[in-house]
Amino acid sequence: MNITELARILKITPQELRNYLPLLGFHIGRKAIKINKSEANKIIKDWPNLRRKIEMDAQEKIKEEEKKKKELITSEKVEIPEFIPVRDFSALTGAPVNLILAELMKNGIFASLNEKIDFDTAWLVGLELGFEVVRKTGKQDEENKKGESMKDIIGKEEKHKLLSRPPVIVVMGHVDHGKTRLLDSIRKSHVIEGEAGGITQHIGAYQTVRNGQVLTFIDTPGHEAFTAMRSRGAKIADVAILVVAADDGVKPQTTEAYKIIESAGIPFVIAINKIDKEGANIEKTKQDISSKLNIVPEDWGGKIVCVPISAKQGTGITDLLDMVLLTAETESENIKANPDASAAGTIIESNIDKGAGPVATILIQNGTLRVGDQLVLNNIIVGKIKSLNNYKGEKIESAGPATPTQIIGLKIMPEVGDVLQVGEGEKVKYKKNRSGSSKGKFNSSNNSSEEDETIKKINIIIKSDVLGSAEAIEESLEKINTKNVQVKVIKKGLGNITDGDIKRAEASGGQILGFNVKIPSVIEEIARDKNIKISIYSVIYDLINDIRKEMEAALDPTIQRKDLGRLKVRAIFRTEKNCQILGGIVLDDKIESDSLIEVVRNKEIIDRGKLLKLQSGKQDVNIVEANNECGIQYEGKPIIEEGDILQFYKEEKIINKL
Repeated sequence: MNITELARILKITPQELRNYLPLLGFHIGRKAIKINKSEANKIIKDWPNLRRKIEMDAQEKIKEEEKKKKELITSEKVEIPEFIPVRDFSALTGAPVNLILAELMKNGIFASLNEKIDFDTAWLVGLELGFEVVRKTGKQDEENKKGESMKDIIGKEEKHKLLSRPPVIVVMGHVDHGKTRLLDSIRKSHVIEGEAGGITQHIGAYQTVRNGQVLTFIDTPGHEAFTAMRSRGAKIADVAILVVAADDGVKPQTTEAYKIIESAGIPFVIAINKIDKEGANIEKTKQDISSKLNIVPEDWGGKIVCVPISAKQGTGITDLLDMVLLTAETESENIKANPDASAAGTIIESNIDKGAGPVATILIQNGTLRVGDQLVLNNIIVGKIKSLNNYKGEKIESAGPATPTQIIGLKIMPEVGDVLQVGEGEKVKYKKNRSGSSKGKFNSSNNSSEEDETIKKINIIIKSDVLGSAEAIEESLEKINTKNVQVKVIKKGLGNITDGDIKRAEASGGQILGFNVKIPSVIEEIARDKNIKISIYSVIYDLINDIRKEMEAALDPTIQRKDLGRLKVRAIFRTEKNCQILGGIVLDDKIESDSLIEVVRNKEIIDRGKLLKLQSGKQDVNIVEANNECGIQYEGKPIIEEGDILQFYKEEKIINKL
């Protein structure tokens, strides 16, 4: 029989089969194409037992390795800075250098004793070797971590070299109030058609021209899941547009967006959108803005301009842009940069591309970024620019101040909000194609050392296409946690679902949530065999709603009692082993079929039972009202006597909502 055919029958790869056969006593060559038919039939027949033996041997091998590792490690928890030489890491952990180097090589990192590794790589090695690696949180380390702010960078420039740059405008507001439609109208393109569920899933940056003036727009998602992303958008903007729908008024995310704008200290204008819709009321919307946000519109004697628009029909867009330009002019002294300086900018999105590796969108805020420039983050070299793309996806050679551009050539995936600069820095060994920072790998928000065992947990692993989405999902899930049931994020990372994710889910008894990622068919089959639940989403609130339903299902229902009428027993017609047939009169309220019964004698409950059958006038009925006689079949201990009072009631299960 052909090796490939046998592997297909056994649902494994041909190479796996070649590896397994010698372990099972079938000695064939590594490059063998066929196997004896009788041996093949024997393998097929005994495969369940053979596979179990392979798995048990593998588990024993893993246990032996873990045992050896535990014997070697002397420290269970170590604190390290953002970067650390391999030699120092070995000394801190008590692990032999050769063991650390071996773990690094497993992850594609070939480092020498004196070379530095980053925290994420050290964390991964620690995870493999069985000790906890935590980031040192000393004052000096925090300062290094923060690095140089954009304000400091521009502050160092000589004033005569600072030239006006395009203003950066952030568009904010409640979900479905028309932010992306507004940008769509401004840019005469159709971004909204590509957005799942009609909401913006990631921060996008775009440019347009009005009266010869270039404007850079940042479109921040309006769904409540993207609070963190909205905050970052506001921090790098010069002017904000707060979008409020004329038919919906001020909503929770409207208030939240305004607070972000206010705390960022940037000027803003309000766009009252959807004035074309039925039920739109501009004056009522202004009243809502005034009462809920304490903002007095300009035409009411205040300072904030409110521009009525219809993003769908294009009405009022030019007026809005003119007001944005006018607002930007009042901040012209602060909207400057030195185009001749070494480039510096803020990351507004990042993700792992299958072909290109780490890819990030950066908004240049000072200087000019060029192909070939070396980028530095906190004085550490993070890559060299191989390619620059503008917001249209076109290749460009350089990007000046206030220009959003996609950069390819990074060794790591920076976090949203990181400030990257062109310059010299220290070389560090990074894990190849790492999927983000350590906080992107392991969630600590729900991982308290002393967990309450009475709290029900739903363990999940998050895999997303971009870091911003993973953070937003985690933040949203934290918001729906309750004291009785909680979501515990075991891990979050980027890229398609892997075998490692399956193993972690199996170990934790959890499930995997994918957002805009794929499941390779091999991984899907492994997950099915191991009964691991994987759910893939393209709209974030679908994900949140599904997890909410799971949390509600995990809650124990509340049993609510509903008292019905009472019956006074007047006659016992038949008594059997576990039931009685009796008659009586309903004293009050009513009696319903399928009720529960309490037997009351001398004002004390002496037993409980069930109503099996209810009759009135020798007919089966569902209800008997007060002051009517009836007969019942009672299920329970046959202890009822004439004169006893029977209290009828029902119990309803109330499904708890979050």
